[in-house]
Amino acid sequence: MTRSPLPAAADLLLWAWTPWRRLAAADLYENLATRAFTREGLYLNLGLWRTARTIDEACPALATLVAEAAAMGPADEVVDVGFGFADQDILWARRFGPRHITGLNVTPVHVRLGRARVRRAGLADRITLRLGSATEMPLPDASCDVVTAVECAFHFHTREAFLAEAFRVLRPGGRLVLADIIRAAPDADPMRRRWQEVSWRGFATKFDIPAANADTRDAYLEKFRAAGFEGTTATSIGHDVFPGWHRALAEDPALFARLPASGRLPYRLLRRLPAERVYAALDYVLAVAQKPR
Repeated sequence: MTRSPLPAAADLLLWAWTPWRRLAAADLYENLATRAFTREGLYLNLGLWRTARTIDEACPALATLVAEAAAMGPADEVVDVGFGFADQDILWARRFGPRHITGLNVTPVHVRLGRARVRRAGLADRITLRLGSATEMPLPDASCDVVTAVECAFHFHTREAFLAEAFRVLRPGGRLVLADIIRAAPDADPMRRRWQEVSWRGFATKFDIPAANADTRDAYLEKFRAAGFEGTTATSIGHDVFPGWHRALAEDPALFARLPASGRLPYRLLRRLPAERVYAALDYVLAVAQKPR
């Protein structure tokens, strides 16, 4: 059944302007429908801005970084959780040529439109998109070589449950790669630390982040070890993500206009602040781990 746009718009406005209001991640993305950051395609990540100057360069650059970190190649069966509208899967199929990609997503509009886009790209035999949860994957044990999650694992209820599922579905020697948002280390300055705490609570409420996912780096790495992974690294790339995204929102009127009204209104205030203050509570990491052989 198609949802009326009026209730969806009302939900988003209430979510944006009511401090304590939370929308489940699936409902938030379902309400946003085809709102995307890029002009070309429907990418939803904040982008990697090392060399990128536009959002249409930055979003695929982040997806490329994840594939390269996974050493993705022709022998691999890939499971991509939280695939958005499948832009990254289409990119990976064309550039890295894995044997097959299975995408899992809890947002019906993403699955429906993603499948249509995969068919139009002529990749339906190489990419399968399914409605399914990252924490209860409808997949057999030891059935894939790579698991990826691009800018979505902080939503999962919980990250620990997802890591256990990723370990289960990976074959021995399989790789897990996340582009993920975690809590920044507490600042030494008490005033800045209080701002971090307030900022994190607001971020966690608005973007449906479970309290169990409020991990700083050491706790984050420990969860990978507890799930059975080895050789885990979590490299901070926030300096290549947040400032570029923040600058683009201030300098690119077309990108700002593509945000939903519920996002544009509060961000008119936030973009006047420096990026290091707006994102003081957050770290952005590229996490890489392996299931023992």
